[in-house]
Amino acid sequence: MKGTYPIEGMSCNGCRTYVENTLNKIEGVKTATVDLQKGEAVVEADALVSFKKLEAALKDSHYRILPSGNHPYPHHEEHHQKESSEKGNGIFYCPMHCEGNKTYNKPGNCPICGMDLVEQPAIKKTVQYTCPMHPEVIRNEPGNCPICGMDLVPVAGEMEEDKTYKTLLRKFKIAVLFTLPIFIIGMSEMLPGNPLFKVMDLRYWNWVELILSIPVVFYAAWMFFERTWRSIITWHLNMFTLIGIGSGVAWLFSLIALFFPGVFPDEFKTHHGTVYVYFEAATVILTLVLLGQLMEARAHGKTNAAIKALLKLAPNTATKIIDNKEQIVSVDDIHPGNFLRVKPGEKIPVDGSIIEGESNIDESMITGEPLPVTKKTGDKVNAGTINGNKTFVMKAEKVGAETLLSQIIEMVNAASRSKAPVQKLADKISGYFVPIVVLIAVITFILWSAFGPAPSHVYALVNAIAVLIIACPCALGLATPMAVMVGMGKGAQSGVLIKNAEALEKMNEVTMVVIDKTGTVTEGKPSVEKIISVRPSLTEQNILQKIVSLNSNSEHPLAQATLEYGKKENVKPLPVSHFEAISGKGVTAISNNKKLALGNSKLMVQENVSISETIEQKVTYEQQQGKTVSYLSEGTNILGYIVISDKIKENAKEAIHQLQQEGLEVWMFTGDNEYTAKAVSEHLGLDGYKAGMLPEDKLNEIKRFQTEGKKVVMAGDGINDAPALSQADTGIAMGTGTDVAIESAGVTLLKGDLNGIVKARKLSEKTMKNIKQNLWFALGYNILGIPIAAGVLFPFFGLLLSPMIAALAMSFSSVSVISNSLRLRSARI
Repeated sequence: MKGTYPIEGMSCNGCRTYVENTLNKIEGVKTATVDLQKGEAVVEADALVSFKKLEAALKDSHYRILPSGNHPYPHHEEHHQKESSEKGNGIFYCPMHCEGNKTYNKPGNCPICGMDLVEQPAIKKTVQYTCPMHPEVIRNEPGNCPICGMDLVPVAGEMEEDKTYKTLLRKFKIAVLFTLPIFIIGMSEMLPGNPLFKVMDLRYWNWVELILSIPVVFYAAWMFFERTWRSIITWHLNMFTLIGIGSGVAWLFSLIALFFPGVFPDEFKTHHGTVYVYFEAATVILTLVLLGQLMEARAHGKTNAAIKALLKLAPNTATKIIDNKEQIVSVDDIHPGNFLRVKPGEKIPVDGSIIEGESNIDESMITGEPLPVTKKTGDKVNAGTINGNKTFVMKAEKVGAETLLSQIIEMVNAASRSKAPVQKLADKISGYFVPIVVLIAVITFILWSAFGPAPSHVYALVNAIAVLIIACPCALGLATPMAVMVGMGKGAQSGVLIKNAEALEKMNEVTMVVIDKTGTVTEGKPSVEKIISVRPSLTEQNILQKIVSLNSNSEHPLAQATLEYGKKENVKPLPVSHFEAISGKGVTAISNNKKLALGNSKLMVQENVSISETIEQKVTYEQQQGKTVSYLSEGTNILGYIVISDKIKENAKEAIHQLQQEGLEVWMFTGDNEYTAKAVSEHLGLDGYKAGMLPEDKLNEIKRFQTEGKKVVMAGDGINDAPALSQADTGIAMGTGTDVAIESAGVTLLKGDLNGIVKARKLSEKTMKNIKQNLWFALGYNILGIPIAAGVLFPFFGLLLSPMIAALAMSFSSVSVISNSLRLRSARI
């Protein structure tokens, strides 16, 4: 037995080692090897080791093992998927990303900061259907209600964060119900001729406060004390450490004062002879913190609204053609190769190609472009886009997690969990924050006890609690992740996919943009203009046949243009062998025992092919018009050449001008010849260009720019651009390009035009500005709030901050950071 399993939740080598050691300890496992980069484990065993056994080994950890396509026992995978679909998405993360991109397999609290984990949005695997009039009717397939005959509708799954919000709302209502009377009793002492004292003495009202506080402390807000205890025993001190200590000290002090008033000196006693109690302070603090958590839970739901909007694009059903009959099926039942009919106004269910008919497709939800795109037979269509007013038949090619929509959602989810370099400062401050606040609270108590007015110990206790309560490391921790999450979602809605927060931050620092020509500046849809034979014995048709034969194994856009032209001319390719694609030069192969070569002048030099001056002059003329010319040779003899033109994208000139207005240098790197490169560069008004470049040349040139202190963005779409995309400070891939280019880049432009670079730049600028605003607010709030709570204004203005007001300020500080981040949703990019 040998199986490969994805592992979720790993973020460092320590994680990798733990998972590897755990899997190796399982009885029956021969070897288990974990790859951190790929996020997967390869498990070998001499006999059957069930998936349940592997899953159980990691059950109590923060790591999650998933079944995969090459699992040796598929029935286990099916069982697991069924189980997962019943439980929902099941992937959770900390909104402050305390452990980087680590995820958790069940709801709860972050072990570091104590915050509620947030469920990651994902396309639900299994859809159930119900009747709008009879909700008790649940079916796994679409159809009609057996009771009333109405069409069944998909059941809307409830996100875990909605459940969290409802739980917090219920607890908040209970807390308010019991806290309000405590607050009235506590504050009634300020009323002249307190009417409550006419009912019974203060000492009895104190007992009423105790009884009313029990449901607040031990039910509604008990989770805060659990988080406090966990944070202390693990020494991951956080916001809840301060809340738990502050409110806990107030409540316990009051409890002791009630049961053992004699242990306190007279300074702690009222003129009624009872000791001051702080049940109202403790319960109001806890209720206000609950309010803050409630508002945060609602705000968190809005931060990933963009992802949820993308999720809604995925249709639940499709019309499948089986034996020339139409049948409504769940999208889970669509497989590659199936034929689907898409009717006017319907959402396209999976990725594929149109095989019959044509229509206008609204792709705005994926590319951000408002105008519908005309799609004909042979054109690709994507899941989630909306059909226009015509019907067509498509062939399913990519389904489930392989669709572009699913990949976009996964990419945005992963990017939202990544940490921006700017967050390192906030993380460093947060690491020392809580111990320093506790120290300030202790110093506050000592100073007020020693130098404060009578009753000095009461003042000391109240001000120390206020210091603990007002401090908010949470606002500091949320400053970056919230802005990054909203920014990533905004980018996805505008057709700009950003791989991680680092790429987002670096886009704001760039000073230079380098662009590839084919597919980046040009449309990447080259067309054959002419074919020239320089041999009297060969016709243009003979030359075309050899070119088509050579290019039949190539994926280059120029090669595809020649193949399409060959189809129109009804040219059949000849069999070839020993095909080789030489990056930056062209292709070679053997046909009829003779070596054919098709490419640029560098390839001709490599093959020792001599080209006459007359031919070179004719080729140069074509190149000066911005066209690409490829020579065809057989052995060492030139046979002819092919002229290919590729139209420059309509908005390329405008986008480049916008980038230049922002102070950026814009250069073009191309493997094409000097004449073509110069013509394109002059037309676009570029700051510079480099022609005849091989992949390693592009890489080395970017390194040279970087040594000059320039921050370089590289935009490209081909395999030959991948090394340069990886080397650049930020790589930008055109979504119309190859998977290798997209994988190597930090940013992907779904529409594939240069306006996307302008959008990515604006998005980066606005997100970084938002992050800085959040950080300044969080730091400023704590820098001002803590001294005020400590009583620094008392000697000058006689002002003190009540712990209850401190709790209100602390609760709203985090909400303010999230609210500021949400402004990015309406930002124009």
